[in-house]
Amino acid sequence: MTDSRDDDVARFVERFALLLSEAGMARMPARVFTRLLATDSGRMTAAELAEALDVSPAAISGAVRYLDQVHLIHKGREPGERRDHYAVDDNTWLEAITNRDKLYDAWNSALTDGAEALGTDSRAGKRIDDTRRFFLFLKAETAAMQEKWRAQEAAR
Repeated sequence: MTDSRDDDVARFVERFALLLSEAGMARMPARVFTRLLATDSGRMTAAELAEALDVSPAAISGAVRYLDQVHLIHKGREPGERRDHYAVDDNTWLEAITNRDKLYDAWNSALTDGAEALGTDSRAGKRIDDTRRFFLFLKAETAAMQEKWRAQEAAR
């Protein structure tokens, strides 16, 4: 028999995972990520995740591979353990956004090339250049936001 807290946590996991999937994250990675967020330790093995979410280990494998790629979780193993665990850090959102800077740099480079190839006197070239400038703006604002967040957390 499960207790009501377990049922409440399961409902939360499904609700928040649905919101993440509506925002563009695939459903299973959203469920795995949310389940890790909702675990006090922030870490679970693939077997524990499969049991908690009532899914196959194969479903967990693909989900954790994706989440690791996008820097929302990381894989680890404690000395003497035989199984990997997957974990979220307490500051996982900040880390994920920080890692986005590398992506913005790559996009900026490609968009610069695209704007030059199309010429900014064309509608397409202007659109590409506007996109490039938007990502430069977003990168600068994200850096400022991260500093504000760190300051707020330090004061807390």
